[in-house]
Parts: sequence; structure tokens; C-alpha cells
Amino acid sequence: MHPFDYDRADTIDMAVQLGSEPGARFVAGGTNLLDLIKAGVERPQRLVDVGRLPLASIDALPDGSIRIGAMAGNADAADHPLIRTHYPLLQAALLAGASPQLRNMATIGGNLMQRTRCHYFYDIGFGACNKRDPGSGCAARDGVQRQHAILGASEHCIATHPSDMCVALLALDATVIAQGAGGERRIPLEDFHRLPGDTPERDTNLGPGELIVAVELPPSRWGSHCHYLKVRDRASYAFALVSVAAALELDGGIVRAARIVLGGVAHKPWRVQQAEDSLLGRPLDEAALRQAAALSMGGARPYAGNAFKVELAQRAVIRALSIAGGMR
Repeated sequence: MHPFDYDRADTIDMAVQLGSEPGARFVAGGTNLLDLIKAGVERPQRLVDVGRLPLASIDALPDGSIRIGAMAGNADAADHPLIRTHYPLLQAALLAGASPQLRNMATIGGNLMQRTRCHYFYDIGFGACNKRDPGSGCAARDGVQRQHAILGASEHCIATHPSDMCVALLALDATVIAQGAGGERRIPLEDFHRLPGDTPERDTNLGPGELIVAVELPPSRWGSHCHYLKVRDRASYAFALVSVAAALELDGGIVRAARIVLGGVAHKPWRVQQAEDSLLGRPLDEAALRQAAALSMGGARPYAGNAFKVELAQRAVIRALSIAGGMR
């Protein structure tokens, strides 16, 4: 591990100032960043500890929405009465992630900033990784692609985003609140993470020194009919091959609104609005489910090693929607 400076921020303004310096990184629970530092993937010049900032509360807002502080622990958030009662989709996604020990340490803000678990990115023995070393190539394209993207990838990177929580947050229309030198900024989650394009080293649209201070969720629409489904190689502490956050508004068996967001298939949580729209005004029958599943894979470009994900994702969409709609 290379040497670095360490500072503990006492205020948000102090954190933003220190975090704006070249080579600085924020750290709270450290469940991802410290692993990357030990592996030699991340080499920060300064760590700015934000874990003791007063940003851990979860509060109801006057309009019925909720604000989740960035330093709230994943385990604490999953067990909070507001989230258990009104946002069970988020609770399920939080509990599907990592292990109980890691959920106790990990924070909401840190979860948003997770980096890919692509083994070519994590292992510096592989020289070709545009995310780690821009311009070096993408070893995964000619390597083992089982965990990699089938949607939204580019020739520069086919890594996937690892978070379960973010898949549910996108389905719930979350907004990220960030604080920078220019003040507070509100970023819809749909615009927070980036596709790789020709700059795969940039995971998010945060600016230099911007600190996530909270996530806001609008008043719950999806408490009654929702399900988070995670398909993985083992039952715990494994990242998704495919995951689905499915949420429905039903009126007499007719779909009035829908959310379908996929994880494990792209560089960011992947909402399939065309599939959602296909359900509107229809009963949730087998024909509607199969059409939504087929549309969810529109534009898929699998590699030989992950072509199985296309059918797997379609089956997962059908199952998640069926459970959300009370059919199973």
C-alpha cells in the first residue's frame, strides 16, 4: 500500500474543501475503497474521512417524501420503520447486498459510489483495463465475460455496476443530493451513473470535490406490489448475474403504472421504459409478461461468455413481475 495523507472532516464545508484537492478521495465505511487501495487499484494521495459527519438520519419530509442521509448505514436503513413500511423494494435490495457484517459498515453514500467488481479491473496483473488505466484496452472483451454487460457497453469497457441498492433506488425515482464548492445540487439517479462510452474511468457525474449528503425518495407509490429478485451463483455475499426491481400500480387487475429496472447487465442500473409502457392498461397475464420480458432485452449485445444472461434476464423479469403482481 502506498502512503497517503489522512484528514477527518468535521463539517461538510471542510470535507468539500479537502475533497477538492487533486488525488483526494472521500471515505466512510471503506468497504469498497479500502479493498481497492490494498489491491493497488486506487492510489489516493489523501483520504478525507466523512464518516462522522451528521448525515446519518432518515427523516420524513412534509410532502410525504423521505430523506436518507448519506452516512446512514445500509443495515440501519433496511431496518428503519419508514423504509420497511413505505419502501419495501429498497429494504429488499439492501438486504440482498453483501453480508450482515458489511451492511453494518457500508453507507448509503458509499453504496452509490461502488466501483465495478470486474476481475480485470480488480487485478492489476491484467494490464489492459480502460477503467483503471485509460487507453490500455479492455481485457474482458477477449477474456472471461460471465459477469459482464450485455446492455449499454462500449468497445472500451463491458463492466457492470455492482449495487443492489441502486437498482431499487432507480425504480423508486430517487434523487441524489450532492454538496460542492458551488453549493447543493440535485441529481436524478437516472443521471447519476454513467455509461462507459469512451471514458469508462468516470463512474458518475459528480464534479471534483462534490460530496453526496443525502438521497431523497418521493412519496411511495409502490409499497403494495413490488419485488426485488437477485439471481446469483450462491445464496449470499455474491454479486448479481441479473437482478430485477419490479414495481406495479394495479387497479382491478389492470396495470396503471410500472417500473422495471435491471441490475447486473449494464454499467449502471438499467431501466427498461419500453417494457414498462407495454404493460400499461393491460391485465398482468402471461402474454403481457412475455412481451415485457422480450422488450427488456432490446438492444442487448452479449458476448460468447455471457449470452446466457439474455434468457436469464427475461425469465427474471417474468418472475419478478409475477411476484409483484401477486401471481406467485
